[in-house]
Amino acid sequence: MNPLGEKYLRKDFLPFLFCPGCGDGMIVQAFLEAVDQLGIIDDLALAAGIGCSAWIPVYIHADVFKGLHGRAIPAAIGLKATRPSRKVVVFTGDGDGLAIGGLHLLHAARRNIEMTVVLVNNQIYAMTGGQVAPSTQVGSRTQTTPYGNLEKPLDGCKIAVAAGATMVSRCSTAHLKTLSRTFKKALTHKGFSFVEVLSQCPVQTGRYILGSGAPQFNLQWLRDNCVPVDDPAKWGEIEAQGKIPLGDVLKIEKPEFMEEVKKMNQKVKEAWAKGGER
Repeated sequence: MNPLGEKYLRKDFLPFLFCPGCGDGMIVQAFLEAVDQLGIIDDLALAAGIGCSAWIPVYIHADVFKGLHGRAIPAAIGLKATRPSRKVVVFTGDGDGLAIGGLHLLHAARRNIEMTVVLVNNQIYAMTGGQVAPSTQVGSRTQTTPYGNLEKPLDGCKIAVAAGATMVSRCSTAHLKTLSRTFKKALTHKGFSFVEVLSQCPVQTGRYILGSGAPQFNLQWLRDNCVPVDDPAKWGEIEAQGKIPLGDVLKIEKPEFMEEVKKMNQKVKEAWAKGGER
């Protein structure tokens, strides 16, 4: 077994349930590389909802909360609130995180809670049979849009920026070293970090949208269509070319929510001790 797997995976849960060629196993590897280099496995608390990508943390030997569809972020907030020293990470999909869980994403970002949300984007509802998702591109044929999707897709990175996240990045499974480095930055960021990962789904996206279920074809599609960009100001130019820009969109420092709560609680305690207003 791979040394990272030997060290960090729940071996009694193997084999993975991911379909052959799925990018989720690659995300597990990149994430564990970051965890290993930072030495934070004992501080991890992982949360997930429902969907293919929501199974990612289940195989990692750490504290894991598996919740309802779209409800991983509020559970993760609870984990962070009860022990702020935890490194809390949510694994969600484009359907789980941008549809039913979309409002939770907005409010966690605006509060700037120190946690990382990893949104795996395969452009479709994969586990439930290949229905159109919030991230599905216009014109795409799916099980529920047989004549092509008419709705414009949501951009998770732009939503996270607008909501108030203080670190936002987009990566792909075709650029694993960059993905691992991005995970390291997110896990050490003081505030809310959002990492979108473009990932291949040969069984659903490949067959219905891209025209091939071959894993090699789907991974090559990501290599051909995802463009690393150093300057976020150039993202619009890349998008105008019909390509998907990758890189860091935003990384700033702002007061972190749980620390602000701690300060407020301390002020209240001091006021009570002095017999002041409650």
